[in-house]
Amino acid sequence: MLILSLLILVLAAACVLAVRGVRADVSAEVEEPAVPEVLYAPESLEGVLCAQLMDGDITRGQYMRSMAGIAARDEERHPLAVPGYDS
Repeated sequence: MLILSLLILVLAAACVLAVRGVRADVSAEVEEPAVPEVLYAPESLEGVLCAQLMDGDITRGQYMRSMAGIAARDEERHPLAVPGYDS
């Protein structure tokens, strides 16, 4: 019975060490994938403003004024018409 218990203990320790070794090998092989910078580039004026704000190129006030200007321009170019609302 003692021999069987020792054998199970040795096998369990060997399994734990083997799993740790495999995990270490896998984590050593994993490297960050190279993602083109163009995928992270802003695609709209709002995105450009947000990137500038996050980078510290513009202040919060400048960002808010610019967004207000964009909203005013958008309202002028594409007015919102709500169906069923008569003013």
